[in-house]
Amino acid sequence: MYLLIFLVSLYSFFVSIEMLSGAFKLFGSGLAQALITNTSNPLVGLSIGILATSLVQSSSSTTSIVVGMVASGSMTIRNAVPIIMGANIGTTVTNTLVSIGHITKRKEFEKALGAATVHDFFNILAVVILLPLEVLLHPIEKSAYLFGTLFQKAGGFKAISPLKVIVKPVVHFIIKLLGHHPVPVLIVALVLLFVSLKYIVVSMKKLTVSRAERYLDKLLFKNPANAFLFGLILTSLVQSSSVTTSLAVPMVAAGLLTVYQVFPYTLGANVGTTVTAILAALVTKDLSAIVVAFSHLLFNIFGIVIIYFFLKKIPITLSGWLARTATRKKYIVIAYIVLCFYIIPLTIIILGR
Repeated sequence: MYLLIFLVSLYSFFVSIEMLSGAFKLFGSGLAQALITNTSNPLVGLSIGILATSLVQSSSSTTSIVVGMVASGSMTIRNAVPIIMGANIGTTVTNTLVSIGHITKRKEFEKALGAATVHDFFNILAVVILLPLEVLLHPIEKSAYLFGTLFQKAGGFKAISPLKVIVKPVVHFIIKLLGHHPVPVLIVALVLLFVSLKYIVVSMKKLTVSRAERYLDKLLFKNPANAFLFGLILTSLVQSSSVTTSLAVPMVAAGLLTVYQVFPYTLGANVGTTVTAILAALVTKDLSAIVVAFSHLLFNIFGIVIIYFFLKKIPITLSGWLARTATRKKYIVIAYIVLCFYIIPLTIIILGR
């Protein structure tokens, strides 16, 4: 019985995430497209990546636009790299929105927000370290050129996400039913998200009495390497890091996993989300497109090597601090989302231009 509730809730959760993305695209796809214009200012490029991806809730969409602009010659690879970095930050807003579904339960909310924002702080720290290095020495661009040249003639294929195949028809039907109006789509998506989260956590708590907790703890999240590979493979299959990382949030809230176990899983998701873009770019055999796709991968790999192996306590500590603070003062999580993903990037874009 609880397994059935869990599966139905999980499907509803996936539908709500896809609907959230659809709602934000109805609000801001045109604006996102207009934002991504050629700029020689790396900080403005970074902010464009954050804001555009926060608006459409898909780093793949932002990356695709950037790849198209680079391939057409309207943007240089050097200008594209900071936008790709920003896209990595912008895509994490979904996790934090998901964690708000637990806001009425203090302990659950603290765990959920910590799990959600450890991904944010990793990406922010990676940008703080790598953007200045990229501006001065261009290690990502140079490495991406090397890989691009090596793999240019390799060929690739367009991967199909099985999750999107089973979710998109329902999402398209609901959006069509709501007349493609962004506000009703967003409201229905949020209601569905919060309801499905409630029943995911309830059913998970009941299922942990059986083998579910042992299965997760002893197999998929047994060690950091397992968690990383699971995140990488799952994200490569479903082609959405937002879905896979958001899925971990209720698991932590339910007490099945810890932030320490989820952290390497989110890093695997970061790498996994770049795989389909690389395969798609390889099909074009266009060197510029391939270099941009590889720059996304290499940014994540360099970030993992530097932060996870030497500085991993920083994102974990920061996410824990934010979670504890927001548990006492609930408005902080809203302020965090609005400021970090919308107000600050928009202000930098306006001032930078």
